[in-house]
Amino acid sequence: QVRLVESGGALVQAGGSLRLSCAASGIAFPSYVMGWFRHAPGREREFVAAISKRGDVTEYAVNVKGRLTNSRDNAENTVYLQMNSLKPEDTPIYYCAANSTWGAKWDARTYPHWGQGTQVTVSP
Repeated sequence: QVRLVESGGALVQAGGSLRLSCAASGIAFPSYVMGWFRHAPGREREFVAAISKRGDVTEYAVNVKGRLTNSRDNAENTVYLQMNSLKPEDTPIYYCAANSTWGAKWDARTYPHWGQGTQVTVSP
């Protein structure tokens, strides 16, 4: 059974930092591209970042580039999202997801495996 479990979400003031983690089990973790998405009420699920299978290539949404860093530890089956200079608009629930295809990394519909999400709240 595939499980992706996010953690690290919290309430933080604008300008602060958080580190999200996503621990995977039940999948051959190094064979998967790992993505991060966020979902605010009333809005579409939004691509945030993705990291290649070996962790040597990352991709970020324009509105988070320079503030977020995506990394992974294949020995620990874990992917991380370091979030700095947080803004109130960074607030929604963050999800990690696993996808076998790098070419479709922006498209949430191509990710078959999802975590339950972790809430990030950034106060002004």
